[in-house]
Amino acid sequence: MINPLNGTYYCKMDAKGRIMLPAELRKQLSDLQMDSFILKRAVFHDNLEMHPKSEWSKLMEKLNKLNRFKKKNVDFLTRFLAGVRNVNIDATGRLQIPKDLVEKAKLKKEVVIASAINILQIWDKDIYEQFLQNSIDDFSDLAEEVMGEIDFDDE
Repeated sequence: MINPLNGTYYCKMDAKGRIMLPAELRKQLSDLQMDSFILKRAVFHDNLEMHPKSEWSKLMEKLNKLNRFKKKNVDFLTRFLAGVRNVNIDATGRLQIPKDLVEKAKLKKEVVIASAINILQIWDKDIYEQFLQNSIDDFSDLAEEVMGEIDFDDE
């Protein structure tokens, strides 16, 4: 696994779907030697996921093991890979979001780029803030369910 990405960044997207990545985020990506990514729709929310190519390759190795003679596996792969794009950060530090992905994620002018350990999530600012607000009440239950059984002393 790569070193985790850190931070939440509020950015502006121009009319052509370009986002100027903040210097702090660009430095992290540069330090981790990341300049090429896979951009895709998220599975559970109206946002995008930006996977470093190295992490994407690991995921594809796992998905390639699915039996393609099972309809549910083929249906899953078709939906999961719909709209997947190779993207790069240009020399000026901008990321170009393809128009169809801008529409699918309902991105407007103000966007949030949020780290999620080894990937980045790209959200419309209003949708992101609404998601966080709506999940406040059940976050403690979710944290207990997801993290409560982990033995952090086990190395």
